[in-house]
Parts: sequence; structure tokens; C-alpha cells
Amino acid sequence: MGPERLLRRVGLGPVAGCDEAGRGACAGPMVAAAVILADGRGGQIPGLADSKKLTPRAREKCYRQIMTHARASAWVAVPAAECDRLGIQEADIQGLRRAVARLSVRPGYVISDGFPVDGLGVPCLGMWKGDDVCACVSAASVVAKVVRDRIMVAMDAEIPGYGFAVHKGYATRAHQQRLEELGPSPQHRLTYANVVRAAKVHAS
Repeated sequence: MGPERLLRRVGLGPVAGCDEAGRGACAGPMVAAAVILADGRGGQIPGLADSKKLTPRAREKCYRQIMTHARASAWVAVPAAECDRLGIQEADIQGLRRAVARLSVRPGYVISDGFPVDGLGVPCLGMWKGDDVCACVSAASVVAKVVRDRIMVAMDAEIPGYGFAVHKGYATRAHQQRLEELGPSPQHRLTYANVVRAAKVHAS
């Protein structure tokens, strides 16, 4: 029996899962998402798993199922400049808080991936590998990843040259090369060491 079912059985539902995507990227927003799955068989999403273990096609399929069948879902994008201003840990926590607050159904309990999130107004359990073992956290990870990937593809059309549609803002070798050639864009996180280094190389 999964942790969501146990919590619901003792009267602590509905249970929301929350997770983020893009924490480790050096460009683009971080996206936080929260999902409350339906009870019973209606809440079972075929093929659902941690978003990092799914192919893009499988993620899109799960995303559509979540959007159709979840009891509630919400997401927020924390812009690169806000990630710089707050620091990535605080930006992560605030993004998760906002995502949970946007749910159309108030949860009785929240499970987050990794660390607990305070300030939610309801109990929260931080679960190690939560996106592996908790369906609602897996669902949140899929929503966050799909939404963020779509944002980065659109950003690539708006700010061409960096390859955002390919590497999604992560510090790949190709991204770093373009960053050093073009200099940081307004969507780069200016407090990240590789971006600072690239800015210096571009200016020299």
C-alpha cells in the first residue's frame, strides 16, 4: 500500500504530491508543481513514474492523463532572476508553496520529494526518492518537467542561438560553448558559476 493510501485511510487526505523541475539548470525558470490524484482506480495513471525515468513521449502521455483525471493540479514558474535573488533553495521552497496554494482542492497532507516544505498550512512529509515511490509526487514531477520543457522550447524561438529546445537550460558542453560565444541572455541565472565564467570569457 502506497503512502498516499495509508494517509487517506487514517483520515489525512486528500494527499498532494509536489516536486520541481529545473533546479539544476543554469537558464530558464524553475517550475514547481503539485498534484492530488483521484481516489481508487480513477487515480491510477498508466505508466506513471519519476519523470526522469520516462521518455519525452511517455511523459507527454502521462501528463495528458494527469490533466484529465487528477482531482487537482497546479504549477508555477519561478523566473531565473527570482532564482538568483532568492537563492535556489529558497526559490524551490517558495515555488512549491505557491504550487500547493494554487490547488483547487485544499490538501489535508502534502508529500514532497526529498525535503519537507514548511509554511504550507498543512502537514508535509519530505520523502527520499518520493518521485519513485509516491504516485502523487511522480505525477507532480511529470507536470513540472513537461511544463518546463514546453517553456524552454518556446524560449528557444524567442532567444535563438543557445539551443534551449535541446538542452533545456542545463549546462551541457554545447550550451556552455554557445554561452561563452554569445554571453548570458536575460534568461540565464547570473549567480551560477558557469554563467559568471562565461560572461567573463565573452567580455574578454
